[in-house]
Amino acid sequence: MPLTLLSNSVEIILSAVSANFIAQFYKFIVFLIVHRQINFKRLFQTGGMPSSHSSFMMAMATSTGLIDGFNSALFAIAFTMALVVMYDAAGLRRAVGKQASVLNQIVSEIFSEHPNLSTQKFRELLGHTPVEVFVGAILGAAVASGIHGL
Repeated sequence: MPLTLLSNSVEIILSAVSANFIAQFYKFIVFLIVHRQINFKRLFQTGGMPSSHSSFMMAMATSTGLIDGFNSALFAIAFTMALVVMYDAAGLRRAVGKQASVLNQIVSEIFSEHPNLSTQKFRELLGHTPVEVFVGAILGAAVASGIHGL
């Protein structure tokens, strides 16, 4: 079935999921090249370049705009939601990642002499830099435009 025959909702979902997959697969490939080892966790982990959250949300918003018009209420809702998620990725989640880094350092330095305490570390790669968010958003818009043009 040609993509032009897909329903609007299927096109929006396909665009968002495809953009997310491309962003995560890119991170997997870069890790493979840089570290010369396969790490399937990179397909599902948060953080890194590009932001898969941003690519997912911007693909959804762009698809909605291409289908219903960039002057529609649906696009306004989708775009506003995308901005909230991207702000959260670069703001709150990034701050939490920095806090995790500091806590891990404190635990390793101060509490290393206490064997009964947990040695479990907090995940530090949670958020994104503004550049990672921007590149993810561009990727999402490009994927949505490509799928819409098929």
